[in-house]
Amino acid sequence: MGILDFLFGNKSEKIKDFKDRGAVILDVRTKNEYDQGAIPGSKHIPLQQVQSHINKIKAWNKPVITCCASGVRSGSAAALLRNNGVEAMNGGGWLSLHKKWEA
Repeated sequence: MGILDFLFGNKSEKIKDFKDRGAVILDVRTKNEYDQGAIPGSKHIPLQQVQSHINKIKAWNKPVITCCASGVRSGSAAALLRNNGVEAMNGGGWLSLHKKWEA
């Protein structure tokens, strides 16, 4: 176990747990970024619009894994969702999340 796993838990295991429970991947990048490539089946709501879509996201009634280009915006989105009663985690950058999601 690496120091990051010790400090923050194993993200791959948490992603698997969320996936097993029917999680939704929420990509919070801009439309232009999303249009250039995304995880198949992911939902797209740019970070600046997440707050105004909280009720829609809650209605999914599923855990949410956020992603963006590097993990910074998705970290903000995941915190915002958790603060509003949504079970959410930061999946980080969409390319690395895609590899873990498909594993």
